[in-house]
Amino acid sequence: MIDDELRFIRTWLENPLKVGAVTPSGKILARTMARYVDPNSEGPIVELGPGTGPVTDALIKNGVDPARLVLVEFDPAFCRLLQERYPQATVVQGDAYGLRQLLSTLLIKPAAAIVSGLPLMTKPLRTRLRLINDALNLLKPGAPFVQFTYAVVSPIPTRLSGVRAERSEPVWLNVPPARVWIYRKT
Repeated sequence: MIDDELRFIRTWLENPLKVGAVTPSGKILARTMARYVDPNSEGPIVELGPGTGPVTDALIKNGVDPARLVLVEFDPAFCRLLQERYPQATVVQGDAYGLRQLLSTLLIKPAAAIVSGLPLMTKPLRTRLRLINDALNLLKPGAPFVQFTYAVVSPIPTRLSGVRAERSEPVWLNVPPARVWIYRKT
């Protein structure tokens, strides 16, 4: 755990807008995110920005088969770490903000869920909207796009046409406190 925090801090210091957090997601936040994913649904589970894997761990503990996981990570060092920790998962090194192109040949069936630890609030609204649109188009109908944020407001406008948004209670025990937003195509 200490090693993960040191890795994360070093990576954040090198490029804070790419990582978006000083430390990995806390266990309670990770469990909160994982509970919105049905481990019995069919199709791959895509995780965007898994970092050192705290949400990945929570997904697996929630019953998701690691072989169903597609982990999209920008940082090559985190990719190597993820491949070591989750050898059954598919680790994709690339920019999740180019999601459609990045996963176009990899996903042969619609995703059962997309779970995101991306620092959306550091991106322009247009980039966030493109990401959510691409993500929702990769999902099965009604499947969740699960995103956390440290912001008080939703990182994606909640009144988008064709999108239903819901939110968790604040996760006060995370450092810093966070909230989970769930978006579904209607």
